[in-house]
Amino acid sequence: MSKGNLVKECVFVTTFIIGLVILLGGAALYGRFCEKVFGPDDRKTPAYTKQDGVDYVPMRGWKNSLINLLNIAGTGPIFGPIQGILFGPIAFITIPIGNVIGGAMHDYFSGMICLRDGGTQMPEMIRRYSTKGIYKFYNVFVCVLLLLVGAVFIYTPGDIAATQVFGFDGKATSVSTWVIYGVIFLYYLIATVFPIDAIIGKIYPVFGGILLFSAIGIFIGIFVTGMPLMNIWDSWAAPVLSLTGADGTVGTFTYADYFANGHFLPIFFVTVACGILSGFHSTQTAIISRTMKSERQGRNTFYNMMVLEGFIAMVWAAGAMGVYNLALQEPNASLATGTVGVVCKYLLGHVGGIIALIGVIVLPITSGDTALRALRLSLSETLHIDQSTNGKRIKLALPIFALVIAILVFAKVNNDGFMILWRYFAWANQTLSLFAFLSITAWMFENGKGKWAWMPMIPGSFYTFICVTYIANAHIGFNIPWTPAYIIGVVCAIAYVVACCIYGKKRAAKLHASL
Repeated sequence: MSKGNLVKECVFVTTFIIGLVILLGGAALYGRFCEKVFGPDDRKTPAYTKQDGVDYVPMRGWKNSLINLLNIAGTGPIFGPIQGILFGPIAFITIPIGNVIGGAMHDYFSGMICLRDGGTQMPEMIRRYSTKGIYKFYNVFVCVLLLLVGAVFIYTPGDIAATQVFGFDGKATSVSTWVIYGVIFLYYLIATVFPIDAIIGKIYPVFGGILLFSAIGIFIGIFVTGMPLMNIWDSWAAPVLSLTGADGTVGTFTYADYFANGHFLPIFFVTVACGILSGFHSTQTAIISRTMKSERQGRNTFYNMMVLEGFIAMVWAAGAMGVYNLALQEPNASLATGTVGVVCKYLLGHVGGIIALIGVIVLPITSGDTALRALRLSLSETLHIDQSTNGKRIKLALPIFALVIAILVFAKVNNDGFMILWRYFAWANQTLSLFAFLSITAWMFENGKGKWAWMPMIPGSFYTFICVTYIANAHIGFNIPWTPAYIIGVVCAIAYVVACCIYGKKRAAKLHASL
C-alpha cells in the first residue's frame, strides 16, 4: 500500500466539524421539540409504583443515562461507521441528520411511552398500539434479533480482545478464543439473571469511564495528529491507496468508485445502523423505563444518549478515514476489526490504544448482556412466567443461552458464518424500528397528537424503503435485481405511510367514540 495524492488535496476536518455542529445543534433543537410533543410531567414513575428490587428500581438520572448509553452502544457505532465511511465524506452529514430526526427520536418516544404505560417492555407496547397479527410477528422477530445480538456481541468483543489486546490468532481452533468467549458468556449469564442494580448498576460506571476515555481520546487525537479527512467538495476520484491483489494485479481505491458501485441506498443505512438508527434500542430503553425517577429525565436519558452514540459513530468514521487516507490500513469492509486496532494505536499510542480497545470491547459486552436481559423480560411478560427468584430467572435464561451458543458456534466454525450472521443482524436491527415507528404513530393519534404523526412516519417510511430494498436484492434475501428491488421498496414505503395514517386515525376514532 502507498499513499495517494488525496492526502495533499484534503482540507482539514471541515466537513467533519460541520457534521458535529448538525448533530449537537440539531439535537438541542429537535430534542426539545420531541420533549414538548410528548409532554413529560411529575407523575410517579413505575420505579416507585411497581418497585420490586429486581427490575423496578429507582436509580439516579446520571446512572440511568450512562446505563442506557452502554446498553445501546454496541459494535454498531464502531464497525458500522468504519465500513460506511468507505462511501465517502457524505457519511459525516448523513449520520448526524439521521441520528437527530430518526434514531434519537425513535429512542426517546419508545422509552417514554413504555415509561408512561407502566414500564412495559416493547412486546407489550407493540400489543397495545398495533394489531394482533403484527404483535405475534413482532414477538418472533424481536426474539430472533435479540438472540443474534447476544451472539454478535460475544463474537466481536471476543475477537478484538483475542487479536488486538492479547495477541492471539482468534481462530476457531484456538482454545484461547473459546476461553475469552466463555468469560464474556459467564458475565452475560450473571448480568441477565441478577437484579439490575446488583451488577449492571454498579459495574457500568467503570465501563462508562473507559468508554468515554476511548471516544474522547480518539476525538482529540484526530485534531492533534492532523488526520487528513476528505470534505464533500473535494475530489472523490483521487486515489487513496494503491492496492496489490492476491493475483499480483495493482489497483486503486477511490471513494467515488465505492459510492458509485456500492449502492449507497440502501447499503449505507443498513451498514452504519446504530450511529443513525437502531431498532434494537427500543428493547433497551424499555428496560430503563423501569428505573427512572422522573419523566423529565427522559430527554437526557433517551434522546441525548443516542446523540452521544452518534458522536461515537462520527469519531470512528473520521478515525477510519484518516488511517485509510494515510495508507495505514487497507480500505476494506471485511477488515473492520483490524482497523479498530490501527486507529486506537495510531492516535493514542500503545498504552492509550490498549485502553481505547478495552473501551471498544466494553461497548458490545454492555449491549449483549442487556439484550439477553431484555429477551428474558419480554418472554416472561409475554408468556406470564414468574421471575421473582434467581432460580426461576436462571430456568428461563438457560434455553436462551443455549440458542446463543449454537448461533455463536455456527458463526465461528464456518468460513462465511459471521458475515451471514452480521448481515441478518444488521437488516433485522433496522427492520425492528418499523414496529416502533408504527406504534409511536398510533400512540400520537390516540393521545391527540395526530398533527405530529409525521415525526415517526418520515423515518419509518424511509427505513421501510431501505429494509425492503435491501432484503429484496440481497443474496441472504430474495436476490432480486436492483431496479425492481428499488421499485418494490418505494411501493412498500408508500404503503407503510398509508397504513400508519389509516390505522392511527381508526384507533383514535374508536377511542373517542368509546368516551
